[in-house]
Amino acid sequence: MTTINDCQILDLPKIGSERGNLTFIEGNNHVPFEIKRVYYLYDIPGGETRGGHAHREIDEFLVAVSGSFDVIVNDGSNERRFSLNQSYYGLHIPSMIWRELVNFSSGAVCLVLASAVYDESDYIRQWVEFESAKTTKQCK
Repeated sequence: MTTINDCQILDLPKIGSERGNLTFIEGNNHVPFEIKRVYYLYDIPGGETRGGHAHREIDEFLVAVSGSFDVIVNDGSNERRFSLNQSYYGLHIPSMIWRELVNFSSGAVCLVLASAVYDESDYIRQWVEFESAKTTKQCK
């Protein structure tokens, strides 16, 4: 069963020069899955929360490409907070972990890499349903 201990910060390559830095991400190399979807969150109003769900099967990798934000992960028993504020590392969140994104700085941009294309049936959007799915080890 997936726990918050399976959520981890992963370093990304950082190529620096006097002209600026470059970071790249390769699926099955820098992240532990093939990248099937990329999206990003931006223009988040102060005090707003994003996430508030879990995925049955999808893994995600979050990067603060600009600004900062916190990610609170919960496995149904334990909770942990990660602060993302550099563009050369990110947070891997495996399936069946509840996540909330909070504390966005002004101008923050959250890049999300996902292991599958969008599938609404993969989302668990109610905490009670998540708790039930965790206890019954229910997957898609």
